[in-house]
Amino acid sequence: MNAQQRSADKMRQLRYHKRLATGLFLLMVVVYALMTWLSRSDPSHWIGYIKAFSEAAMVGALADWFAVTALFHHPMGLPIPHTNLIEKSKKSIGDNLGNFVVQNFLTPQNIRPYIQQLTVSAYAADWLSGEKNKTLLVSETARVLRDILQKMDDATVAAFIARKGTELISSVKLNEVVAGALQYFLEREEHEQLITTLAARIRQFIGENEDMIQDKVKEESYFFVPKFIENKLASKISSGLSRYFEEIETDKEHKIRKEIGQQLQQFVTDLRSGEKWGQELEQLKNNLVSGDNIQRYATDIWQSLKQTLMSELSDTDSAMLQYFSRTAGELAENLKQDEALRARIDNWVRLTAYKYILRNTENVGLLISNTVGNWQGRELSQKLEMEVGKDLQFIRINGTLVGGLVGLLIYAITHLLS
Repeated sequence: MNAQQRSADKMRQLRYHKRLATGLFLLMVVVYALMTWLSRSDPSHWIGYIKAFSEAAMVGALADWFAVTALFHHPMGLPIPHTNLIEKSKKSIGDNLGNFVVQNFLTPQNIRPYIQQLTVSAYAADWLSGEKNKTLLVSETARVLRDILQKMDDATVAAFIARKGTELISSVKLNEVVAGALQYFLEREEHEQLITTLAARIRQFIGENEDMIQDKVKEESYFFVPKFIENKLASKISSGLSRYFEEIETDKEHKIRKEIGQQLQQFVTDLRSGEKWGQELEQLKNNLVSGDNIQRYATDIWQSLKQTLMSELSDTDSAMLQYFSRTAGELAENLKQDEALRARIDNWVRLTAYKYILRNTENVGLLISNTVGNWQGRELSQKLEMEVGKDLQFIRINGTLVGGLVGLLIYAITHLLS
């Protein structure tokens, strides 16, 4: 049953009980009129008793009708003082209701038992264990992220990347970075492997290109040198170079290796302390972060990143969404198996909720006060009458019956004493 249906049901009950109370009053009116008419021709004592009961019942019914009606309306539309109390006092009602809720419900001792019963982690684990729920979570997460990406202003994001990139690069000393990288390279003796690889490739190149060496020898040789001598010379050069680079390749203590290592170490020292390299690298850095360049780089980076993210978030089989799904599944499994993790999460949720509620109790009271205060007076009266009016009609019914009984008792005592 929705809110509208509940309101209609409450209104039907209110109207039914109003008719019941009014019908009882009209019954007393009819009884009183009938007893008055009978008393003119019949002197029976019982007529007086019934007449006294009905007369007092009418007075009680009218008095209680006035009291109940005065809460929500002007009785019979007459602006009688101290009537239509709800509409006239809505501001104080809102304030009092807000203070009542805060002082009697939102106190530490009242909310603590409910907060301690919160077990969010167990619920989350059970919910994430469902395949449909996990799929829903991943798809909704992807939808929200896509929406955020689409609404982001490309120019603003690119400008932010450019600004942060400029700040980062400007703070970096390229000579120190390059020197540090080379020093790490040397300490791990990675240059030895590089030399070995280069020597092997050069040796291989020489062996595969002996004809080219012969042609070069012929070009540089004199015309009177016989051809077989040129070929012999070219062969000696090729084999000599090949053996030399083979020695470099196989001999880890070769002097060329040591010399290259020394030269690289000297280059590291020059990078760190040499003014020339510092100025040249600084110039390179300045060219890199110049306004047009860095803005173009930032725009390209953002467009590429955005396109990649949109593609990943749109494809249900993408690595990113598969990672999200696996992560959600692993989280659910961890929550089920790790009792300590569940306890930490639940304690954090409880503590956060407890602090948040206590910190905002005054706001809750203010919300209630403002909500009630902003209602139209007539609307507030209708809402309250719909909620409690049915029960208030029993006051009218009880007033009719109690008033009649009191009137009957007074009549009986008066009759006995007269």
